[in-house]
Amino acid sequence: MKTKRNRTTYFSRDRWVQILLAALLLVIFGRLIDLQVVQASALQEKGTERRTNDQNLHPQRGTIFDAQGNVLAQSIPVKEVYADPKTLSDLISQKQFKSSKEDVAKELGTLLGIDPPTILAGLNKNLSWISLAHQVDVQTADKIMALKIPGVGLNDEEKRVNPMGSFAASTLGIVNQAGHGVEGIEAYYDGELFGKPGFISQEEDTRARSILGAPSQGQPSSPGDNLTLTLDSTIQYLIEQQLDSLAQSTKAKSVTILAMDPMTGRVLGMGSRPTFDPSNYQKVDPEVRRNLAIGMSYEPGSTFKTITGSAALEEGAITPDETFYDPGYLQVGPKVITNWDSNQQARGNTTFIQGMQSSSNVVLAQVGMKLGMSAFYTYLKAFGFGSKTGIDISGEESGILVPQDKARELDLATMSFGQANSVTPIQLLTAISAIANGGTLYRPYVVDKITTPDGQLVKQQKPTPVRQVISKETASQMTNVLEQVVTGGTGYLAKIPGINVAGKTGTAQKLDPKTGDYSATDYVASFAAYAPAENPKISLLIILDTPKMEDGEHDGGPLCGPPAKAILEGALQYYGIPVSANTMSDVSISPSDASVRPSPKPVTPERTPSAEEVVVPDLTGLTMRQAGSTLEKSELHFSFSGSGLANQQSLLAGKVVMKGTSIDVKFSPLSS
Repeated sequence: MKTKRNRTTYFSRDRWVQILLAALLLVIFGRLIDLQVVQASALQEKGTERRTNDQNLHPQRGTIFDAQGNVLAQSIPVKEVYADPKTLSDLISQKQFKSSKEDVAKELGTLLGIDPPTILAGLNKNLSWISLAHQVDVQTADKIMALKIPGVGLNDEEKRVNPMGSFAASTLGIVNQAGHGVEGIEAYYDGELFGKPGFISQEEDTRARSILGAPSQGQPSSPGDNLTLTLDSTIQYLIEQQLDSLAQSTKAKSVTILAMDPMTGRVLGMGSRPTFDPSNYQKVDPEVRRNLAIGMSYEPGSTFKTITGSAALEEGAITPDETFYDPGYLQVGPKVITNWDSNQQARGNTTFIQGMQSSSNVVLAQVGMKLGMSAFYTYLKAFGFGSKTGIDISGEESGILVPQDKARELDLATMSFGQANSVTPIQLLTAISAIANGGTLYRPYVVDKITTPDGQLVKQQKPTPVRQVISKETASQMTNVLEQVVTGGTGYLAKIPGINVAGKTGTAQKLDPKTGDYSATDYVASFAAYAPAENPKISLLIILDTPKMEDGEHDGGPLCGPPAKAILEGALQYYGIPVSANTMSDVSISPSDASVRPSPKPVTPERTPSAEEVVVPDLTGLTMRQAGSTLEKSELHFSFSGSGLANQQSLLAGKVVMKGTSIDVKFSPLSS
């Protein structure tokens, strides 16, 4: 018989077991309440997230237009082709799909232009998703889907295209495959152009591994804003034409040309050679894509004498008619400064104006030393050298100045005629434009306005004056000096009948990196100008880096003067400013002079054009401006020569050609 003590012990053990079981049940019950009630929403979201496949929706990138409304860069729909190798393998092994992976790889490779072994290697991976190709055109993508290959599908993408090819390529910049701008305007304004991404959530069908799925929810993408540039296609065409011509004729390492409205800082045109097609930028070296107009640092040579002279005139250190002695050389410390033609002549007593006309280093070195180190650096910085201009394009450099505390008298002398310091083309043209407009330095800009896809104005850029650098009186004095450089000096090849042109040539020796001294064979030839001098509509800078002419010519006047004249002359005609007494700036046909003033005739197309074609218009009797406008509306490229009214065109009116075809148009004065 059990004792009372034993019964108590057994009872206590049973009770403790019951208590432990009850506690365990309580914990489990509490956990169930926590999972099914407290965390129910969160767990449901996680479950949905695991069962869904989120597809990012890239926004449509904004379009870039020129000042006339022509499309310079836009995005077109393309496709990414992807595959699910696991699904394909399962269906092939289950004999639900009759083709082999080798057959699939061959079919896809033929359409995508990819080696079949490369595609086959991807299809053999033990993965549920791989990307086969990006930026596939829609027509090819449709052909791929028509094959009905299990596990092969498409995602929406965009491809950036430039309808005008390499037109203003380095200025516009490039867009990567992710849809973001990484160079040029595309990079600077990427935030405005890119838009707002969206997504679509698709719930997976586990048997099909997300190949089939029902859209559940998502957020649509918002397209990016559009940009309208200050670049004018007519001016840009004139620049592109001369870039090609100079690159071919001079065999220069690079050619750079930029144009600006000196009264506002609006960039009218900008380009360089060599160049590239932004739509296929992967095929060129990054150095070729560099925008030299804002990213090239170089010693400007004699074009910089305009800055030294303006500062000295403003400070009263000299007068335009002040005389300097110029024997062809000048001893400054241990170095002898010489003129470019010192081996040919010694000028003796020379006025400042004459020194500018002949581009005398000796005279300008003396001008700089009269100005003094402190004042020289004050104006260097006031004109914007040594710092970025703030132009709205990615990739701008700031140039390099000799530190003032380390500059010697010899440095002051050489800096005065454009050696020692490095500048960028945009810095120099911005500074010269300040002289042209009466003394105000403006921040250069290339985007005129930003608009929404439906045309609503987001932002309108306005001219931004930075500071008044010199007085109107000084600017007028220097403009008069620069006019005389063109009429009777080294810039004579840029003379335009009926127009006052202000300009300055430049020929700078390049530093030899091997010796650290100036080269005797490599030069930078340049020319800066603006016109009409009394009320300038355009300022211009042309730079040839290391021209290699057969006759050895390397001076800025002979090499850059004629193309500068061609661009200025064409631009002024485009603006309706007659460049000679008998050059028509407008065409107004009346019965009395219809017999002597030709006019365009109605055009009958040779056949009905397709969507990618256009009918060549009749340009007879149009001015350069009117002809350019007519051809741009027809989406045709053009090349102009001569002046006056159009009297010849390389393609007959009525001919049907592809959009973007180039037409040569010749102009001649009206004769009665």
